[in-house]
Amino acid sequence: MKIRTGFGYDVHKLETGKDFWMGGIKLEHSKGAVGHSDADVLIHAICDALLGAANLRDIGFHFSDQDAAYKGIDSKILLKDVVKLIRKKGYAIGNIDSTIALEAPKVNPHIPAMCKILSEVMKIDLDDISIKATTSEKLGFVGREDGVAAYASVLIVKE
Repeated sequence: MKIRTGFGYDVHKLETGKDFWMGGIKLEHSKGAVGHSDADVLIHAICDALLGAANLRDIGFHFSDQDAAYKGIDSKILLKDVVKLIRKKGYAIGNIDSTIALEAPKVNPHIPAMCKILSEVMKIDLDDISIKATTSEKLGFVGREDGVAAYASVLIVKE
């Protein structure tokens, strides 16, 4: 059995009045992430981790922020396409472990809903998705609430 691992990282600036999408759901907050798509940092980190594990480059290569077709796109669509790409190469998702870094809003109450949506989009078991959240103890751009970051580690298996 051939297994591969991948790591993804994404960061987006936070701005007052923007929608805040995280893990496929809209969070209520005074600020939201800024980006070419819906700026869902968790999904973007997962996409990069999956693409990297399958040696398929990165999210920007496949979904350029210079392409108007992706302006404002729902990141769940991008994730669905990434899963198709890795399956086309003969891989299945083993598991995903991820961490969101932000000061506010508190995401722990939303993690079950995020896991449910992501499992449906990727067609994998809920138990194969781990989402954790942390603050940066008021340090750096995350601590100042200027931005949000997400990290993801994945395992894929050759089918």
